[in-house]
Amino acid sequence: MKKLLVLCLTLILCASCSIDDDGTRYSFEILPVESVDIPDEFELGEIYPITVTYLNPSSCHSFKEFYYLKENNERTVAPITYVFDENNCETFENEEVEATFNFKVTSNGSYIFKFWQGEDADGESQYLTIEVPVVE
Repeated sequence: MKKLLVLCLTLILCASCSIDDDGTRYSFEILPVESVDIPDEFELGEIYPITVTYLNPSSCHSFKEFYYLKENNERTVAPITYVFDENNCETFENEEVEATFNFKVTSNGSYIFKFWQGEDADGESQYLTIEVPVVE
């Protein structure tokens, strides 16, 4: 959880960057996960697509990559978006976006996935936690 907070602060500090010579400016934003499509079980050595759904707040947001923290058999995941600094952004109410990553099963036991869902009123990170067993 502390590493996610450190990443958030780092992204805030890097809020404005030039990505090309025309002066396009952007920042990064980690968005909360709405839902996840993940298998009920894994087989050792196999690769599985895991699809994350999140709400896209505006036309100025664009998926960049996943925040992905690996600690033993626990994985913390959240979508990171570019937020382009433009005046003509259209605000979206409930536009769902899906992004997928491939997960390779490399150990026995169970994997615990923690998908970041934002912060509560006290500023504590909230997670959708899913445990997936590895079967033979």
